[in-house]
Amino acid sequence: MTSIIHNVTVDCRDSYKIASWWGQVLGLPLDPEDNPGDPECLINLPNGIRYLFIEVPEDKSVKNRLHICLQPSDATRDEEVERLQGIGATIYDDQRRPDGTGWVTMRDPEGNEFCVERSAAERAATS
Repeated sequence: MTSIIHNVTVDCRDSYKIASWWGQVLGLPLDPEDNPGDPECLINLPNGIRYLFIEVPEDKSVKNRLHICLQPSDATRDEEVERLQGIGATIYDDQRRPDGTGWVTMRDPEGNEFCVERSAAERAATS
């Protein structure tokens, strides 16, 4: 017997706002039934997994124990970091190395950590 991942769920203070932000990051729309003020909002990922945002009363206070790692599809890691900063992400921990390897841990507008890794093209160029 096995299980599949159905949802990846993010606790947040404003589900519509943070889901909309992640929709911009991923280039995907929110579920058509989601509206401002909804306590839950959803992004359907192309692989069938759902990215679910649920409002909770408390603010985030400690480091995530689980986070998302992004790999740019049509940009370099550094270009993607710049783009994400432009829409409200902040750098939390910069692990880029002089040889071009490494990653950047960032925070979304509510403080949830995620990483930006090198693109497939960048990985292929150094393997």
